[in-house]
Amino acid sequence: MQRTVVVISAGLGVPSSTRMLADQMGAEVQTQLAAQGITAVLDVIDLRDFATDIANNMVTGYAGPALSDVVQRVAAADAMIAVTPTFSASYSGLFKSFFDVLDPKFLDGMPVLFGATGGSSRHSLVLDMAIRPLFSYLRANTMATAVYASPEDWGSAGTQSLERRIAQGAGELAAVMARVSHAGTTPAGTDTSASLSAASPALAGGPVVGHGVGHGIVGHREKRAQRESFDMTSLPFEQLLAQTQAR
Repeated sequence: MQRTVVVISAGLGVPSSTRMLADQMGAEVQTQLAAQGITAVLDVIDLRDFATDIANNMVTGYAGPALSDVVQRVAAADAMIAVTPTFSASYSGLFKSFFDVLDPKFLDGMPVLFGATGGSSRHSLVLDMAIRPLFSYLRANTMATAVYASPEDWGSAGTQSLERRIAQGAGELAAVMARVSHAGTTPAGTDTSASLSAASPALAGGPVVGHGVGHGIVGHREKRAQRESFDMTSLPFEQLLAQTQAR
């Protein structure tokens, strides 16, 4: 069984600590899914490579071929990892501008593990004060654990702590993806914390709390298809015909 995880990195430098964190999170998700018999393919997107295309889309409303391809890659993914640097106590403008390009319901139900990097640990509140509300607005299925990395986390003293946080978040994402892959739906009344612990060794021994984990088991593709079907049947005949021909 194979699944695709799109990895969005808004790092600006080369090399970039943001990209390093995104790579580590992606590798851990691969490891967690492999333990459950699922092969995860990482599709890494460096937003810095599309900064001009994103800016042009913001002022013209038109996504050029390169940006359109990126949007399609996101649409084709089964889950997302998204990491941004911290600027002025929030996500970067490039990170936000990319998600502004997407339709507000584009990520409806998609499992998302997110993280951030910054120059000081005091900026870690960016995870729950800025990034989580963004993905909540986009109706993504966000994991309870998010990962923040400051300079001290890359030193020998902080490496183990960072690795534990990455493993926790990756385990949550892998558990949700595995349940979607194997079960498709979760019956009403199911104890999702128990099923998550059973599906991922990283989660065993402790409760799993909200923020969307265990919800959105109907895949985001199915939700998007249902929404598009509703939109088509609700249009006047002339618009319905034009939309059908465009497909």
